[in-house]
Amino acid sequence: MGMTVSQLSQRTRIRETIIEGMERDDFSLCGGEFYVRGHLRAISRAVGLDPDEMVRQYDDLRGGSVIPVRAASVFKAGRSLGIRGRRTPNWTVALALALAVAVIFGIVRLLGGSGDAVQETAAHSRKAPAAEHDAAKAASDMVVLTVIAKRSSWLDVKDGAGHQLFQGTVAKGKTSTWKARDQVKVVFGDAGAVRLEVNGKDLGTPGKKGEMLRRTYGPGVPGPR
Repeated sequence: MGMTVSQLSQRTRIRETIIEGMERDDFSLCGGEFYVRGHLRAISRAVGLDPDEMVRQYDDLRGGSVIPVRAASVFKAGRSLGIRGRRTPNWTVALALALAVAVIFGIVRLLGGSGDAVQETAAHSRKAPAAEHDAAKAASDMVVLTVIAKRSSWLDVKDGAGHQLFQGTVAKGKTSTWKARDQVKVVFGDAGAVRLEVNGKDLGTPGKKGEMLRRTYGPGVPGPR
């Protein structure tokens, strides 16, 4: 996007030292996995990337592991807001902090549990006509997409009507095939991580490593983005 670290820091309100660490794949300054994901989403929005996809790729690179948020981190944050200055116990604040810890743990478990989740629905299909001519025409309209994963990669696959065929992470070395009538629409989280075949035709790798792409494939040659 042509922004400096300082400009990105001003736009996202994330300290420059944290951003510089993230560029080196050092997330230790973020304060825990919950905050890492928040920073990733903020930076992604600032530079025009898909926040959810960037978090999925991060989870994939980290092996889907989630480091729990420590309660001490929450209480430190509270003290920085002026709670430390109170000399007498404030049970209302303590209860609010305890509830905040419970909510944070719930969110972390939800995010961590869905990082590598695969949601797959059956393709909507039509009954083949009885006439041989219509059957042959229907067969010619079918699109068969085969994806061979060179490394783990996130995909979103839909038919021409927008029905979900697949959404999730395809593991390294796995070969997956989907069929639909007229069109298959694909969003690649990492276009350089997979090799494609459409109706038996080898299309190779659709893009560069780490590149997010949208593609539409028909019975003949691939269509526009």
